[in-house]
Amino acid sequence: MSTEEIRQAVQALRKGLLVAFPTETVYGLGADASNPQALDLLYRVKGRPGDHPVIVHLASAEELPRWARVVPPVAWELARRFWPGPMTLILPRAEGVSDRLTGGQETVGLRVPGHPVALRLLEAFGGGLAAPSANRFGSLSPTTAQHVREDLGPDVAMVLDGGPCPVGVESTILDLSGEEPRILRPGFLRARDLREILGSEPGAGSQTRAPGTLSRHYSPRTPLSLVSPTELEKEVRSLAQAGLPFVVMARRPAFAGIDPADWILAPDSARDYARELYASLRRMDLLGRQRILVEEVPEGPDWEAVRDRLRRASAPA
Repeated sequence: MSTEEIRQAVQALRKGLLVAFPTETVYGLGADASNPQALDLLYRVKGRPGDHPVIVHLASAEELPRWARVVPPVAWELARRFWPGPMTLILPRAEGVSDRLTGGQETVGLRVPGHPVALRLLEAFGGGLAAPSANRFGSLSPTTAQHVREDLGPDVAMVLDGGPCPVGVESTILDLSGEEPRILRPGFLRARDLREILGSEPGAGSQTRAPGTLSRHYSPRTPLSLVSPTELEKEVRSLAQAGLPFVVMARRPAFAGIDPADWILAPDSARDYARELYASLRRMDLLGRQRILVEEVPEGPDWEAVRDRLRRASAPA
């Protein structure tokens, strides 16, 4: 990424325009978090509900007091351990932080992304960037620059291409605004990864609204069904017999008699599966079939983020 590209991106952001940039999780759609007009544009382009908060991306943890009224000692400890990286902290918002960032709540989501291009942009910009995923609201998150261009086209002033995102699913959101830490959205960092600093594993869910926690989210246009490993062959053969066009993603080879062109062999590793998840779902969506079947992934903490995304992607519209 050239210095000139970063300079042009900063200029666009300071004019109130939108710039897409890579993070380690997914590509973000950046807007000046202190510019009301830029935030209005961000919500309009995304098609995002006004009460759905966005995450503010920072160049370093030193900027936390600008955005958070209270930064407890455990937040500093977590920041030292996991930032830059795929962790978002929910903290009481500071005076002057816009409702457009918080969805009208008294809390704000903050993180320092672990991608060199994102950090260069944030350092050059010198402020916070509101940056939800760089796609239309509720659809599949982008993990390459091309995904962003396909989704947003001319609605984004500039796309910084940092290659494929190495994590592939959104950050873990940890709410520190209540009496006990709570994970609002699972991600690359698991509850057990946080235990050493928190003293115990955080619980799940709270009344705080957070990005990516609606019942249906991260969804392809093609209807997607999750199928248990024991029922997969039966379901596949039933659709094939009915003549219904479909495509499958599973952690096993295609069954005999099924066209391999309609079968995506998914990785066995949870980390690799997460990294490829959204790109694979996009490929299946573009095939124009009537159904997407996805074999359910295993239980357990390593697969929690993938299970969460697939569950929301398959929820009824």
